[in-house]
Formats: sequence, C-alpha cells, structure tokens
Amino acid sequence: MSTQDLPLSGVRIVEMTHMVMGPTCGMILAQLGAEVIKVEPPAGDKTRSLGGMGTSFFPLFNRGKRSVVLDFSHADDRETMHLLLASADVFLENFRDGQLEKQGLGADELRRRHPHLIVAGHKGFLSGPYEHRPALDEVVQMMSGLAAMTGTRDKPQRVGSSANDIMGGMFGAIAILAALYQKRDGAKGADIRIGLFENCLFLVAQHMVEYEMTGHKPRSMPEREHAWPIYDIFETAGGERIFVGVVTEGHWQSFCREFGLQEFLDDPVLRTTTDRILARSRIIPRVAEVIKRRNARDLSATLDRLNICFSPINRPEDLFDDPHVLRPGGLVNNTNADGEPFRVPALPIEWNGASIGEGLNVPALGADSFAVRAELEDQEFSPTGKTAARLA
Repeated sequence: MSTQDLPLSGVRIVEMTHMVMGPTCGMILAQLGAEVIKVEPPAGDKTRSLGGMGTSFFPLFNRGKRSVVLDFSHADDRETMHLLLASADVFLENFRDGQLEKQGLGADELRRRHPHLIVAGHKGFLSGPYEHRPALDEVVQMMSGLAAMTGTRDKPQRVGSSANDIMGGMFGAIAILAALYQKRDGAKGADIRIGLFENCLFLVAQHMVEYEMTGHKPRSMPEREHAWPIYDIFETAGGERIFVGVVTEGHWQSFCREFGLQEFLDDPVLRTTTDRILARSRIIPRVAEVIKRRNARDLSATLDRLNICFSPINRPEDLFDDPHVLRPGGLVNNTNADGEPFRVPALPIEWNGASIGEGLNVPALGADSFAVRAELEDQEFSPTGKTAARLA
C-alpha cells in the first residue's frame, strides 16, 4: 500500500524520543502514513546498541522513520531544530520535565515560536505528586498492582512484554489524532501529556472497580475464582498442552455430548453455570481425563468445529509457524538499518482490506540529515504548520 493512500499522508511528525513508549507512538503514526523525522544526538538513540531482550527495540519501534542527527551544543543545529518544528504538525518527546528547557525546547518557548504545534510528551506520570519521577514499565506494573494480579501479592510478576510502554504509545497516537482532527476547525496546537503509570492504572481499572463495587479484594490471576466451569490448561495425548474455555450454556451442552460426558448433563446438581463452577473440583479431573485421550491436532479440529474457545500454549518463536500469522499480510517484511531483512506482525488493523506496514526500513543513524536540511532550505512554511491548509 502506497503511503499516499494512507490517512496521515502529508502530516509531518518530528520525534525526539528513545526506548519504547515514545518510539511506539511515532511508529504507529508512520505506518498510518505520516512522515516521521527522528532527531537523534550524534551518538544515536541508545537503544540502537542494546542486546539481549532489547535487541528488537530500535528496529521494531523505529521502522518507517527518517533519521536526522542534530547536536544541540551547536547554535546552528538548535536553529535547524526550530526550522523542523516550524515545518511540522506534531512534536513527540519523552524527556523528564525540565530537560528540554536546557535545549531551548521548553513548553513556553515552543508555544511562543510554534503556536500551531501539537506537542505530545510521553512521561512516567501525569501531573501530580509523582510527575517529577522517572518510570519504567516494570516500575508502574509494580505500583499499579498489575504485577500482583499477574503473579501474586507474595510473588509479583510483570507481564511478559513491554505492554505498558506500547499501550502508552497507542494512547499518544490516539490523542494526536484527536488534536489533528481538532485543527480542521482552525484550532491552534495542543499540549498533550501521556503517563506510563496512568496507562497501567487504566489496565487494572477492572480490578479497582470490582473492589469499589463489591468491597472484596480482587484475587490475582493464579488465585482467582473462576467465572466458568471449564477455563483451564489440559495435557493432550502427545504431551502437548491446550487451553479450553467452555463459557456458554451451548458450549457446555455440545462439549459434554462430544466428549462423552453425558453424566454431567444428566446430573441435577449441575443444572446452572454457578452449580458447575462450585463443582469444578470433580469436573476438571474428569475433563482432563477425556482430553488426555486425544492428540492436540484432532482435539483442536473438534473444538474449532464446535465453536468452543481453545488455544495451544505457544511461545513467541512458535508463531512463525502459525498458519494464521503466515496468512498473506499477517507478517510484513521490513529491513533493518544494516540491510538485513526481518519479519514482524503487521499493524493489527486492516485498511480497506489491506495490511499495513509492508516494506518499511529502519533508518541508519543520520541517513536523512542532508536531505532534510536541503528540504528546509528550499521550502518556506507558514506559522500555522505544514498541513494546516490540508486539514482546514
């Protein structure tokens, strides 16, 4: 799909972020068609050189962007930054409060020189007692109670991905899209603040509200009370494991008939879902027994036919063999800064029936510095921003 066919074609984003949350926001906007110019220091974004679990950070979250190197110790580069901002619709940053003021990019200076600009700051916390604190995904998972709900109070466990950072970038993109929509009516720019902690708070709101409404402390996922009679992981005949969720009356009826559990259907003690939940101690061992007789492939086909929720217990590497992931458009082909190709799941939407994200490149450090500087010298920008006329 050509970038000209995407909804944010013509929108310019200047991004000065690092790690995951801010870059995620820019990556999403780039895949939706925006031109995203990533401003890096001479040494480059520090995530370029990460290894281990951080190996994927820079290529994954910086695909489809242009890289410009600026050294703010030089007055000319500071002025180039302001020329870039004059040409842009959005400025993305994720620095601690006060740091950008030292570079002449504080909120007051930006509003004075670039009143048209949408400024989106990805921070550890929204305004309040903690606003001065730095934060990490693991920090806010511990603070918000998400780690205690994923593990237990005695042994908290973080979620197995940078879920909050990524979701924080998504909220940043949502807010920016709203601000761009508002600019259609001639509105000036906007100051947007996205909080990593508050993002995690949003995730645990279901448990907070449960406590608010019932007065009962919510149990962690490993300790929770089940809401369904069968909602468990079972071992199959070949030793593979499978998750099965029987969550409706129809599911219960068809599952019991298919797997020879007529005894459950005839038992007057198991008339309702609540009855069955209370009887899980005898239902689950019997279900485990019948599932253990079937291999995972046949079992999956049967559950699929019955329209019952199920899943193999995968690891990330297994997904490169999953037929749905491998469907046309499920994975997109991108190229790293060193020229090496890699595959990545497409943006989880389809636009007019097509996947988004094919053919994106990860920029080498400073790859677009010369070209962008030349563009700035050749063009004049109005004080209302590069795309003001298009958005009006």
